[in-house]
Amino acid sequence: MRKDVTVRMTDSMEATPIAHLVQLANQFGSSIYFEMDTKKVNAKSIMGMMSLVLTTGDVVTIDAEGDDEAQAITELEKFLTE
Repeated sequence: MRKDVTVRMTDSMEATPIAHLVQLANQFGSSIYFEMDTKKVNAKSIMGMMSLVLTTGDVVTIDAEGDDEAQAITELEKFLTE
């Protein structure tokens, strides 16, 4: 399951929000990847997620595969757009 999401957070995605995003991703059993431009990183990896340097207005593709993929995408989208 894949979904494009436009980042709409008020703060830039610095270390603390990224850590919270990774913690959220780790709550799911599904494999979860974020894709942006030519990069594809494991959403459960703090270093990988920091390498994306997400900012408001960026479009990222969330790619999840597993039993809870729909819930994972819903929760991660909610995190990125609040």
